[in-house]
Amino acid sequence: MSGVLVFQGASGDVDGRTTTEAKSGPVKADTRTAALRTSGDRRSASLKQDRAKPFSMLGITWTDPAATVGGTVEVRTRDAATGQWSPWLKLESDSGQGEKGAARGGTEPAWVGPSDGAEARVNAGGTTSAGLPAGLRLDMIDPGTGSRSAMEPAAFGIEEGEQPSPSDSASVEPEPSATVTSEPPPGNPSVTDEPSADPTVSEPVGEPTTSSPTPSDPASSSPATSPTPTPTPTLTATVPPAPPSTVPQPPITSRAGWGSDESISPEEPGYLPGGKIKAVVVHHTAASNTYTCEQAPAVVRGIYAYHVKQLGWKDIGYNFLVDKCGTLYEGRKGGVDQPVQGAHAYGFNAQTTGVSVLGTYTDTAPSQAAMSSVARIAAWKLGQYGVDPAGTTTLTAGDSGRNYSGKTWTKGAQLAFPTIHGHRDGYNTQCPGNTFYNQLGTIRSWAAGPVTGLAMTSVTGAGLAGSTYYTKAAVTVNWKATTPASLITRYELLVDGQTVATTAATATSAKTALTAGTHKVAVRAVHQSGKTATTTAATVIAETTAPTFTTKPALALRTGTVNTTAVPLTLSWKATDSAALKEVRLTTPVARTYGPTLYSAAHTAKAGVSTSWSLTAYDQAGNTGTASVTGAPVILQETAAAKTSTWAVKSSTSYLGGQSLTSSATNASLTWTFTGRSAAWVVSRATTSGQAHIYVDGVKTATVDLKSATTKYRDAIWTKTWASSAKHTVKIVVVGTTGRPAVTTDGLVYLK
Repeated sequence: MSGVLVFQGASGDVDGRTTTEAKSGPVKADTRTAALRTSGDRRSASLKQDRAKPFSMLGITWTDPAATVGGTVEVRTRDAATGQWSPWLKLESDSGQGEKGAARGGTEPAWVGPSDGAEARVNAGGTTSAGLPAGLRLDMIDPGTGSRSAMEPAAFGIEEGEQPSPSDSASVEPEPSATVTSEPPPGNPSVTDEPSADPTVSEPVGEPTTSSPTPSDPASSSPATSPTPTPTPTLTATVPPAPPSTVPQPPITSRAGWGSDESISPEEPGYLPGGKIKAVVVHHTAASNTYTCEQAPAVVRGIYAYHVKQLGWKDIGYNFLVDKCGTLYEGRKGGVDQPVQGAHAYGFNAQTTGVSVLGTYTDTAPSQAAMSSVARIAAWKLGQYGVDPAGTTTLTAGDSGRNYSGKTWTKGAQLAFPTIHGHRDGYNTQCPGNTFYNQLGTIRSWAAGPVTGLAMTSVTGAGLAGSTYYTKAAVTVNWKATTPASLITRYELLVDGQTVATTAATATSAKTALTAGTHKVAVRAVHQSGKTATTTAATVIAETTAPTFTTKPALALRTGTVNTTAVPLTLSWKATDSAALKEVRLTTPVARTYGPTLYSAAHTAKAGVSTSWSLTAYDQAGNTGTASVTGAPVILQETAAAKTSTWAVKSSTSYLGGQSLTSSATNASLTWTFTGRSAAWVVSRATTSGQAHIYVDGVKTATVDLKSATTKYRDAIWTKTWASSAKHTVKIVVVGTTGRPAVTTDGLVYLK
């Protein structure tokens, strides 16, 4: 039998929002609890209440901080704005994480957004004969709106759990009073990492698989960050100066920035016994991903209130927290630049610092902004102690344990860990989620350097031929990288190994002007660690020699159908370049572009009109050379020819000028005289057409057969072109072909 707990709230304002930094000062959180009714066999628990005040975070806690729930803990909530119930969310047992003096055990807290109803079900499961731990209760937290007056004294920030009204269930438990003890400064041997519970008592439950609904109430702006936040001071402990890091400190929102109510955790901070951080443990908070970035400070306050007021911890467990927008938050007090001992990695707190990303990342990865911030804070903290973010370290187990992959160890065991590793590597938990865990290699790479994925993408202002770029002088070099800009110090543009330009980390291009000659151009990225990565050098040739037309443009008539508005002709040329010819462009009378190895193109021109044909040759560097030719096709009608023998006139709109001449008489001839450099004989053709001899300047040049399977009119069947313009004669003579002697001519076209 499964237990069910239902809360249903009355209408009212929805809490869980933050205000701007303009209203500085602590923000008090309102915490409330309700006890679950446990079945007689202690295998399930249940409770029902009719209403609950609005809240945004919850968790399930129990009396014994050393106990765990070996079965399942699930909750769902009702959205305060829409009234819709969320899917069921699994909560993972936190089991204290080694916090000394913890008053209660509990699950991880879950941010559910502004809610006014909750339902919970807890089952012991079949993997253990033990029942559920005693004192099960639901803990609800309203992290506050941040709207308190600046005139209110800090003492008003203390608020114990709300007692139930007479109309509420009698099973509501009061808030426990946490027992806390102060810890000595670094180096004091009394500080230990031995937790009060054995994490292998029972199997922790799985990670959440669903998310709570998106809050509909708007939130105010998130807190401002400072590039060099002032570390939270200790109360009385004296700590040595913080060691400098090998990389810059990232911007961190201070505890005051997210509205920490310091009055609820008055104890002095504790520091790592050895005073040195050896590894960074990465977590997720195992809560909904639907929070907005403006709500993130409220999420942090909720975790803080849950850890301190509900579980009785001395402070929030994590050293640092990161939201989905990449904002970093100071966690446990004691100074962001100090080796503060947190409560986040059972058995290994005394040698590590912990950073947790707000949200659940079992099936989805955190945003790049969040992962970038994790890499930055990890690199900064490890850099204070000369630890390689991509290396491994040996940690001493503060207690026996078992991790998520099933590896076990005894207290005092020496275990190897990556210097940046997931919570699951040292504890039996899915944290930081499967998808996030698979990204830890990327975070190590980002944190350690050099810059990854650096590649030159293009060189603009230059033409590319093969693997070589050509330019006249000025170029823009473009590149890309996969390492986020926040972890990069700068980019450098290198020409022949020398830096000629430096850009910001956010840049993806740089400009330079090259002197004439061949150069090697590359991009170097400088990681914040000082490590460098350099692209493969590109060969760039700077030259200013213009292309030339070794064969000047020329026009020649070609075969094809002739019209008065479109006489077929061929434009020819040849351009060369001392480096690399890119293309040849025809600019007038029409626009065309031709490749570097093309030397002619078919065109048409209007008869009787002188037309200029202009060409521009481009090389890969952008240098240009021009040339042009002018020509006018002229149609000589058949009536302009000198005739011998008998020719008959034929009329049709299909003929040039509406008429043609035809003859079947052997040796009948037509002779045209003209001055030009190209000529074309125009005929009509059919299946019965015969043959004709062609004489040029008195010399027989060809015999042409006019027979065609299809009827054709105005067909330029024969052409002749000379190197230059001169006076020429073209004579056609009818052969008198047997069975098909007829020859029909439609004139002669010459190029003037």
